[in-house]
Amino acid sequence: MKFFIQLFNSSLWALIRKEINQILRNRQLIVLLIVPPTVQLLLYGFALNPDVHNLKLGVIDYANVAQSRDLIREITSNDIFNLKSSPINEKELNSRVEEGKLDVGVIIPPDFARKLANKEAEIQVFIDGVNANTAGLARGYMTQIIQQYNLRLQRHQTNTPISPQVVFLYNPGLTSSWFFVPGVMGLVLTLVGTLVSAVTVIREKDTGTLEQLLMTPTSNWEILVAKIVPLIFLLIGDILLALSIGRLVFDLPFRGSFLLFLVLSSMYLFVGISLGMMLATVSSSQQQVVLTSFFINLPLVQTSGAIAPIEAMPPFFQVLSLLNPLRHYITIVRGILLKGVGLDVLWLNVLALVCFAVVLLTISISRFRSQLS
Repeated sequence: MKFFIQLFNSSLWALIRKEINQILRNRQLIVLLIVPPTVQLLLYGFALNPDVHNLKLGVIDYANVAQSRDLIREITSNDIFNLKSSPINEKELNSRVEEGKLDVGVIIPPDFARKLANKEAEIQVFIDGVNANTAGLARGYMTQIIQQYNLRLQRHQTNTPISPQVVFLYNPGLTSSWFFVPGVMGLVLTLVGTLVSAVTVIREKDTGTLEQLLMTPTSNWEILVAKIVPLIFLLIGDILLALSIGRLVFDLPFRGSFLLFLVLSSMYLFVGISLGMMLATVSSSQQQVVLTSFFINLPLVQTSGAIAPIEAMPPFFQVLSLLNPLRHYITIVRGILLKGVGLDVLWLNVLALVCFAVVLLTISISRFRSQLS
């Protein structure tokens, strides 16, 4: 209790109140926090529909006979499916699909050769349905490949058709918006967080109030914290707004932990705010900071997997996207919302996000403090 009394009587709290009142009086900023996220979520959720290739394939070949190996070669003889692993059982296969290491899993039963001779062979195909468009294409390609394989068998007088049993995981209805809306959540947080934080800082420079703050009996870190804290709470409101639109308009499922989602989303806010503060320290006007933010944010969006799957990119950009914090955040959001996974699966992405947040925040704080000095 004593801590809160001291906080409310401190110069830091006075600065925070000043920032909050300044933000609330800025109608343009309030509109920026509400209108663009809503429009972007609705637009991308209804409109986008990309193509993909190089899907990650896992195969369990219980039969391990010449016919099953021939079928696997047929499936992987193009640039649609790339054989990445051979799990030992269904549990391991499902685990790898859940972790995002595989997009498609194929199970060939032990009696494949016998049923092939009896013209009743079946294989099981599991497809990650989080990306509805990719899942639909994967099913179509798999069906075409098996039909071609059947025709080839018939030319050799075998006449033994194979029928795949396809199961879509996490998105049985192949709803495209379930893939796009989580991606747009990350996109919105990046764009709005960067712009709002940059404009907030650059406005102080334009109006000359930054110099007035330096004359007040406050330290540099108090000025910095007062800038960051109100933005964090405002952008958390954007997170809840985006999540509400996803649930109410697109019936987006929420299968994971809400607390984990909120904590990791708040962590990602530091990335966006840090980028915005860095841009403000290298820009001399609001117009310049807006143009620079688009120059930085567009590559982040394009290589993040928000609006087009990572698998559709050239290999070089797939590797380059690992240096994109937005990619890791979108993987986290889709994993929590659609798959219901936790830190045991997402820990690498969380670790990358923590590293990006610490590095970018340290750089932006250093530049901001040097400017204050």
